[in-house]
Amino acid sequence: MPSKLLLGLRQDLGMRRIGSGMARLDEYWVQNGRLDSTHPDSAGLLCYVAQWVDAGWRDIDVVQNGLSAFPKGRRSRLSIQDYSYVLMAEGVVWVSEENIEKALFNFNLILSLRAEVVDAEILALAHFWTSRCNRKAGEYDHAMEQAAEGVRFAVEAGAAPMAAVMRVAESWLMFQKGRIKDALRLLGEADAVLRETDDFITRGNIQSSYGRMYRREGRYDLALRHFAQAIDEYGKRDPEHRNLARSLANMGYVERLIALQLRKKIDNDLAQRRKSEPELRREYESMRRQALEHLDRATAIYHLHANHRGAGTVCVNRGHLQLDSGDLYKADDEAREAYSLGEQKKDLILMARARLLECMVENSKLEEEIEDPAWVSHLALAAAKEAVELARRTENRRLLARALIWHGLTICNTSPGGLDAAREISEQAGSLLKNEVQDHIWEDLQTLKSKVVNGGSVDARLQAWSQGVVGERTFQQLTEDFADLMIPKIWEHEGRKVARVAKRLSISPKKVRRVLARLGLHGA
Repeated sequence: MPSKLLLGLRQDLGMRRIGSGMARLDEYWVQNGRLDSTHPDSAGLLCYVAQWVDAGWRDIDVVQNGLSAFPKGRRSRLSIQDYSYVLMAEGVVWVSEENIEKALFNFNLILSLRAEVVDAEILALAHFWTSRCNRKAGEYDHAMEQAAEGVRFAVEAGAAPMAAVMRVAESWLMFQKGRIKDALRLLGEADAVLRETDDFITRGNIQSSYGRMYRREGRYDLALRHFAQAIDEYGKRDPEHRNLARSLANMGYVERLIALQLRKKIDNDLAQRRKSEPELRREYESMRRQALEHLDRATAIYHLHANHRGAGTVCVNRGHLQLDSGDLYKADDEAREAYSLGEQKKDLILMARARLLECMVENSKLEEEIEDPAWVSHLALAAAKEAVELARRTENRRLLARALIWHGLTICNTSPGGLDAAREISEQAGSLLKNEVQDHIWEDLQTLKSKVVNGGSVDARLQAWSQGVVGERTFQQLTEDFADLMIPKIWEHEGRKVARVAKRLSISPKKVRRVLARLGLHGA
């Protein structure tokens, strides 16, 4: 019976016949209630049960209980193939407990034994799980390499649907690296294969990926639609699946961004405010309520799964909502809770996001003159610096760009003499966001650039340049600095007419617009 079950589970997993595989396991469990540790195929069965738990069957304690039959002292007696099966099952447990370092050790050990491992699917899975761990650690280059290797082994094993699952992960990594066309191509290929299966979790992952991509482009209505479709797919398998919580958290994040857009409409357009402020304010409050409701539901699901990153992400998102409404102390509490959750699992990305939120809170205190300004300035700078240091230890470009932007803004707010440092930081952030969509992070960058351009002493900079004091800057950078200094002032003097500036300086209007757009003074 275990041998027949193992064969069926392998085939169903490779073809992503999720209902069939779960039915096999349910039938076996009704008859036996546990894994038969005395059977020759028990190690292989435990390995594949772990994969099915990840696919949504039962809880991880099934695997933990099965591992008790393979204590470390007895593993030396196993064949290399069975040893790799046990390592795989144990690695899945470590991932579920968010112990990435231990999980990576297991998966790397399996891959080091590849010459002796005859099960190609296990090698595919080892690469895939390694990719997942690297992604959680913010190591996107290595994660993408491992995902591609997983796809290759899965195709060699004749498991095209399994390869499609891995392509979904590879697609998101490509998107993180800025390869948007390649990401959409892979996602579309995977969708075409998996829409014919009952792998609702991966189908939900596909919709979630579309949602996050549209969110990045600022197409918030489309993003919400895809997150809702993801929730519907996850719910077909498990209404409390941890990935469903992730989509709820993403919905809350997008709803917060929409609420911010509505608030800008209320604040900026005086004529519009007189006509439709009540309607806009109702819409604004409704969007905030929806965001909080979605985050609360996500929190409940994450607590069921004891998922630190998920719970911490919700804390960060809720903290931003509290910050938007001016409740600085609640926002600060959320930031500290998120950092604590990240620290417990050495989650650099979550820790950086938490410190970034804390930095924003302290900057708001400075603006509102709350508490001792010297102490608040110290806290803001310390949080900004730590956010940058943590982000640098990952390959998340946008996270690092955002941390740099807020480090620069904090310098502007706390150290009037540090504008040169803030200027260099803004350039670093700008290079990371090159060719990115003009979203809320890009708007923060424009705010920073405006501060460093308008806050410095032009005479002092020109005098320093005339003395040859240029620091480490190249001639091209000095030329751009000079353009950033002079073009906005001439533009103001010429009545904000681009054509007049271009004629006055004998340069192209395109160059004038490019400089003004870079400084956030003119539409791109």
